[in-house]
Amino acid sequence: MSVLIAIPARYASTRYPGKPLVPLTGASGVSMTLIERSWRAACSVSGVDRVVVATDDDRIREVSEAFGAEVVMTSDTCANGTERCAETHVALGGGYDIVVNLQGDAPLTPHWFIEDLVKGLNAAPEAEIATPVLRCDGDALNGLLNDRKHGRVGGTTAVFGTDHSALYFSKEVIPFTSDTYAGTDETPVFHHVGVYAYRPDALAAYPGWPTGPLETLEGLEQLRFMENGRKVLCVEVEAKGRQFWELNNPQDVAKIEEMMATMGLE
Repeated sequence: MSVLIAIPARYASTRYPGKPLVPLTGASGVSMTLIERSWRAACSVSGVDRVVVATDDDRIREVSEAFGAEVVMTSDTCANGTERCAETHVALGGGYDIVVNLQGDAPLTPHWFIEDLVKGLNAAPEAEIATPVLRCDGDALNGLLNDRKHGRVGGTTAVFGTDHSALYFSKEVIPFTSDTYAGTDETPVFHHVGVYAYRPDALAAYPGWPTGPLETLEGLEQLRFMENGRKVLCVEVEAKGRQFWELNNPQDVAKIEEMMATMGLE
């Protein structure tokens, strides 16, 4: 089994232009760009044959090549990271059994999230795409609710069936619960981790499907698979004491740097 990790990165983010080149300072005081930290996270994953940065921007290419990354230049017409990964797989000649999309705004993704994701997809031959979900504790859930209260997209949540097939993903906090949770309390809400593992056939088909109403409303690329009747497998992963957050807004820089300091991540 051969595994490719592609890290799609674009400069012209609607919510945060230039996001991949934003510097993040770790616990040791060392500053690295977001794209370098995401690349280092990808390189720490075992069982991977190749890691590439996929971009359409020369600024990102130059920075990425300077820290040692292999870069694949893609077109500027890719609507999202999945389309960029599909184009990257073709540009590399195809042939990989699994293509992993580690989005360039998730530098805190632990290696075992991706390792468990690949194992989960291998164990479910009926699934064509898999993605990790992390059960929220009270602190994480309250953070999501606070972001939504103030009009920010703090993260995506997922709901799934007994066979772990995804039922829906949303930038709203779902499922609704009227209960209150504190600290390390276990909650019924799952944070969707922005990583995907695709089988090549499904990935190749994706760019040819029209954008559906749910994907348009939510702005979530994985909904295109569901709107076209493809099974998305949710693989539950464990935090193991690690904090996780994605860099969606400028306010997240301080939050992620605080998490790195707490966890002692350089």
